[in-house]
Amino acid sequence: METAVLNQQSKVEWTPALEAILRRVADAVAAEFGLGPQVEVSIVVVDDQGIRELNARYRGIDAPTDVLSFSMREEGEAEPAFEEPADEQLLGDVIISLETAERQAREFGHGLEREVGFLAAHGLLHLLGCQHDDEAERSRMRDLEERVLAAAGLGR
Repeated sequence: METAVLNQQSKVEWTPALEAILRRVADAVAAEFGLGPQVEVSIVVVDDQGIRELNARYRGIDAPTDVLSFSMREEGEAEPAFEEPADEQLLGDVIISLETAERQAREFGHGLEREVGFLAAHGLLHLLGCQHDDEAERSRMRDLEERVLAAAGLGR
């Protein structure tokens, strides 16, 4: 899978290791779902203000969050409208607040790398249609997240 990683924040130190983790997680998701090299995804790292603006605009929630997923494969109330039909090979965008990830890593007692990896896995799984609206879906998604994290070298 072709993965574009963009850091658009300056509040938390951005390192080559964090970028490498995002790429490993994307590769692990691609392997889990049998996605080929022609599939494309973008992972954008922002600060709390950046994700708050997106959350307000597309979800009507004027607060920062940890991760947002914008699928190119579906349109819904929370998805921006596209002028042309989405290319089957474009998954979409995952937006991660590095500020929130840093806070959550401290709260959960693990490193920033694991938290960023988890948020990337979670967001990418949403792009592939995984949800967590009920207990069965939540359990399936957690299992997939843990498999992806383990494959990316971020297992517990």
